Amino acid sequence: MDTLVEARQLGKSYGKFRALMGIDLTIQPGQVLGILGHNGAGKSSLIKCLLGAHDYDGTLSVFGLEPRKERVKIVRDLAYLSDVAVLPEWMTVKQIVKYSAGIHPNFNLALAKKYLSQTDIQLSTKIGRLSKGMKVQLHLALVMSADVRLLILDEPTLGLDLMFRERFYNQLMDWLKQGERSMIIASHEVDEVSHLLTDLLILKKGKAVTAGAVDEIKGRFKKVCVSEESKRQAETARPLYIQQGVKESMYIYSNGNTEKLSNLGEVSEPSLSEVFIALQQEEA
Repeated sequence: MDTLVEARQLGKSYGKFRALMGIDLTIQPGQVLGILGHNGAGKSSLIKCLLGAHDYDGTLSVFGLEPRKERVKIVRDLAYLSDVAVLPEWMTVKQIVKYSAGIHPNFNLALAKKYLSQTDIQLSTKIGRLSKGMKVQLHLALVMSADVRLLILDEPTLGLDLMFRERFYNQLMDWLKQGERSMIIASHEVDEVSHLLTDLLILKKGKAVTAGAVDEIKGRFKKVCVSEESKRQAETARPLYIQQGVKESMYIYSNGNTEKLSNLGEVSEPSLSEVFIALQQEEA
């Protein structure tokens, strides 16, 4: 199985400011990697390195190629979709589909029309007259019709309603299953994407605070619902994070002993969003 992306000790500086530090990353076909972090964590810098839009230090290969030197070859098999409107608003939908077919060697015109027929988008409509949700649908239809191997999404559903989001991610999962493909989803909306992910990279201030398979990462942590009477004892067990409640509080522990923690309260596996919050709140 070919490795799609491999990074070792990847770093990025803007002058004296270090936006990324020592990132290790491997992506194989079939993986859906979530890059999670608050604004300023380094998500966009990492994506721009992958796209060949930034210089960097360390080593990085995409499809076995160096992004800065071989960007033209890479974009034949890589597509990028963000929350920023990048489609030319003066074109009609029909024109952008025809244009895409003319410039991308793997673009399937019939497939693009099939995807668009499943939406309310009319070919004669100017892109500037489409709603934000429809623009995202159009962009996704173009991307899925290009038969790329790696799709990078940067906060793609920002500002969309729940119905558009649900349809969007269902289409992505259908696309992923049709070949040796992979996706990277960068977001700070953990709950929205958690059910899609196979792997996870959580960034904080340019550093990876945790990385690996989602199930393995969640297994490192324990959640304990602690009553008021047990709070002092629970705090001496050195929790990673405490979420205060009226009658009970939630304590997150890293690599805690389940048997010992059960003396404090009910033990369960935290959600991905709870792990994310705990790691972001942890002292640097």
